[in-house]
Amino acid sequence: MNRKALYLGLFTVVAWGSSFAAIRVSLLGGYSPGHLVLTRFMVASLVFILYALWPGTKIRFPAWRDIWKIILLGWTGISIYHFGLTYGEQTVSAGTAGLFIATVPIFTSIIAVIFLKERLSPLGWIGMAIGLAGVALITIGSADDAVEVSVGAWFILVAVIATSFFFVFQKPLFTHYTPIELTAYFTWAGTLPFLYFAPDLIGEIQGATLEATIATVYMGVIPATIAYVTWSTALSIADAGAVSSLLYIEPVVAILVAWVWLQELPSGLSTIGGLVAILSVIAVNWEVMRRRPALK
Repeated sequence: MNRKALYLGLFTVVAWGSSFAAIRVSLLGGYSPGHLVLTRFMVASLVFILYALWPGTKIRFPAWRDIWKIILLGWTGISIYHFGLTYGEQTVSAGTAGLFIATVPIFTSIIAVIFLKERLSPLGWIGMAIGLAGVALITIGSADDAVEVSVGAWFILVAVIATSFFFVFQKPLFTHYTPIELTAYFTWAGTLPFLYFAPDLIGEIQGATLEATIATVYMGVIPATIAYVTWSTALSIADAGAVSSLLYIEPVVAILVAWVWLQELPSGLSTIGGLVAILSVIAVNWEVMRRRPALK
C-alpha cells in the first residue's frame, strides 16, 4: 500500500471509529434510529450538493448504464449499513459495534471468493474460520442476558455484510468516476430510502438535546462525507484488501472514544472475540501480501 493511501485510510478509520460513540450519544439524546440516519445523511447530501454547485468544481451525471449499480450500491452501503448499525446501537455498546465492524475484511474476502472467484490458501481458510468464531464470540458477548441486545447484534451483522458487498462491488466504478463523484452518488442514492422517516423530523430535532444534534451534524459532515471521500480515494489507488485491513484499527478508536465520551466499554467476551477476529484478519491479509509481488 502506498503512503498516500495509508494516510487517507488512517484518517478514515479514525473518523469512522469516532462515529460509534456519536451514534450512541444521538440515540441517548432523543433521536430515533430512523430520524437519526435521515438527519445525518440529509446533512451529508447537502454538503455534496454545495460542493457540486461550488464554482470550479464539477460532478458529472453518471452514465445511464451505471445508474442502477450506483443506486443498488448506495442502498446497500449507505441505507442498509447505516440503518442496521444505528438500530443495533440502541442496545449494543459503541465499542462492541466497533468490534463487529472490524470483521468486515473477513466477509469481504468470503464475498470475493464466492462472487469474484478469488482463491484462498488453506491457511487463508483457517484464518476465515477463526475470524468467524471471533464474530460468534462478539455476538454472544454483546447479549449480556438481554434479548434486545442480541437483536441489535444481528442488525449490526447485517450492516457488516452489507458494507462488505459495498466494498467489493464499488471497485470497478473507479475506472469511470472520481472518488468524490462516487461518494456523492452513493450518498444521494442512499439517503432516498431514509425519507420514509421524514414525518415528525422537525419535532424530533426540537426534542433532542443539543449534544445529540451536534453529534448528528458532525457525523453528517466528517464520517459520512469527508471520510467516505478519503476512503474511496484510498481504494481507488491501492489494493482493496490491503486498504480494508486498516479497519482493524477502527474498534480501538471506537473503544477509546466511547470510554472517554460515554464511560462505556464492551464486555470481556466481546473484547476477546474482537481480538480473535482482528488477529484472523491480520493473518489472512498477511497471507495475501506474502503471495503478492512487492510494490516498487
